[in-house]
Amino acid sequence: MLSREQAILEFNRRVLSQARRHDVPLLERLRYVCIMASNMDEFFEVRYSDLLEAVHVKGTGIGPEDIDAIVAAAHELVREQYAVFNDTLLPHLHKEGIDILNHADRNEAQRDWVAGFFRKQVQPLLTPIGLDPSHPFPQVANKSLNFIVKLGGRDAFGRDNAIAIVRIPRVLPRVIKLPPKVTGNRQAFVLLSSVVRAHLTELFPGREIKSFSQFRLTRDSDIDVDEDDVTNLRQALRSKMSTRQFGQAVRLEVVASCPAELSDFLLEQFSLSEQSLYRVDGPVNLGRLTQLVDQADADHLRFAPYLPGWPDDLPRHGDVFERISEGDVMLHHPFETFDAVVHFLREAVHDPDVLAIKQTIYRTGSESVLMELLLEAVRRGKEVLAVVELKARFDEEANINWAERLEALGAQVVYGVVGLKTHAKMLLVTRREGKSLRRYAHLSTGNYNPRTAKLYTDVGWLTASPELTSDVDMIFQQLASLTQLKAPKQLLLAPFTLHKRMLKHIEQVAHAADAGQRARIVVKVNALTDEPLIRALIDAAQRGAQIDLIVRGACMLPPGVPGLTDRIRVRSVVGRMLEHTRVLYFSWGEGDAHEALYLSSADWMNRNMSRRVEVAWPVNDAALRQRVIDECLVPYLLDGRDAWQQQPDGHYVRSGESGVSAQHALMDLHRASS
Repeated sequence: MLSREQAILEFNRRVLSQARRHDVPLLERLRYVCIMASNMDEFFEVRYSDLLEAVHVKGTGIGPEDIDAIVAAAHELVREQYAVFNDTLLPHLHKEGIDILNHADRNEAQRDWVAGFFRKQVQPLLTPIGLDPSHPFPQVANKSLNFIVKLGGRDAFGRDNAIAIVRIPRVLPRVIKLPPKVTGNRQAFVLLSSVVRAHLTELFPGREIKSFSQFRLTRDSDIDVDEDDVTNLRQALRSKMSTRQFGQAVRLEVVASCPAELSDFLLEQFSLSEQSLYRVDGPVNLGRLTQLVDQADADHLRFAPYLPGWPDDLPRHGDVFERISEGDVMLHHPFETFDAVVHFLREAVHDPDVLAIKQTIYRTGSESVLMELLLEAVRRGKEVLAVVELKARFDEEANINWAERLEALGAQVVYGVVGLKTHAKMLLVTRREGKSLRRYAHLSTGNYNPRTAKLYTDVGWLTASPELTSDVDMIFQQLASLTQLKAPKQLLLAPFTLHKRMLKHIEQVAHAADAGQRARIVVKVNALTDEPLIRALIDAAQRGAQIDLIVRGACMLPPGVPGLTDRIRVRSVVGRMLEHTRVLYFSWGEGDAHEALYLSSADWMNRNMSRRVEVAWPVNDAALRQRVIDECLVPYLLDGRDAWQQQPDGHYVRSGESGVSAQHALMDLHRASS
């Protein structure tokens, strides 16, 4: 099998390739460079730090040579990133009248303006630390911007301490737009690091600056809580979050011109090896240049705004519950607006006949109309149960804050199951209709986050099916009470039935292949790293099944290996939106009775199958099944513009540049009429 870490780096290479595409607007190309920078941060904060620990654990199969290979690939990818930024994007931006000006590039008027900005807005917030026995090396927060300076001469007390550290506060903007009065008919930006660099001498009056460099440290940012040894998970996580910024150091970034004596000094301070040092030809945090993308006055250099359509099957006005009671409704985001989900919850909150609302909360954001609606539901006297996943990485604080606000008003709030992340996306509404109660549910492949719902492709499902809604209610009961209940009738639930059912369907397809019958699998997920599923797919392919895998990110299955995976094709689609939909299709033998189609919250990773609460639901309605196939599978199998084909060695080759883009076709299909 292929290396998961190398597969992650390959995905980021595909993201970087978006910055080279001439059919992508220029500022969006810069945004892809920023996205890759952010992705690489998370790679080092989470995956790479875990890998370093695995080297010292017996039985992991990870050795120093594996680390060396990954580090070499990461260094090469970072070099490519800065080459694209410096050699391609900056010259093109210059041609468009947009400049990032270093001190040497600035004219006298611009230098005067920058000097004034530094003295009024920046210098008052800076406190350089001169190092000596009573001034030890300061704490350096994860991913913060800092300068190290070597000084000549003596300090105010006659001593020759030579090293100082300048920490740059996070409250300062990293990209500053110069006013038109000093730029003329061009747009000019300066980076905060350039502003500080140009005025370092003002921070050390009477001292000679011999050398300096900006630097940035990446730390292990996973929060490790022993859930079996804490009585209150929320309190334990909140206390741990205060130390997240100061985890184990794993990567040091400095500018290419940083003298070796300074980089060696920093490596020693952070107990890092030479291979953890990344010398970059530019600013140490390209991710912050999203501020330039957002500030630049050049709409023609961005993607044209897209206005998603309202789902045809859902009324904008009138009784939404009546429509759902007539049959399931599919919502395809972001091509169809996520406002439809907000509309469903708002109707439930304001409907006097709705008695109870239950919802899972994984990544909803620090500002959320959905969470505000849940709060309003509590105020209106409805029973509200929120299953909040506190360990959603990097969203812990937002989720804790929402949980506390909900609890303060009287909602029931639980935090899932010890040892498992609750990753399922479910919303259940119970409504009084006449003398009986009826349930309505929303299921989704993606998060309840209106912001990311504009950027991520996902499928939502509105249903009043008694079987499905009963299953959803049972899962909420189980998450809250921890009671052992009957297995769901329609839903597949991890860590109990989902993995087993997927393996069973793969075997059914393989058995049909043995008999020379139709044997087809199409799976669309974000990652494929679960070894039992990979082995089952390889076995089915060897027995004659035709398998297409649409895997956005890491895929450890090597396709096209002669005699092993000849019948398996793996493609990745990287486009304007982030592919996030999980669709699972199996066909064996003849007739519809031997066809299964599921939508799911789970990727095909071991953690999703065994260490998370996940759901997959069957698409039973023939018309909706065909729509899922037509919109979520076929266009991606035929994509000739945004797709990449995985090679047997794990590398990817672009499928084409002039064909049809699946995302563009879906945007055209669902675009709101003007």
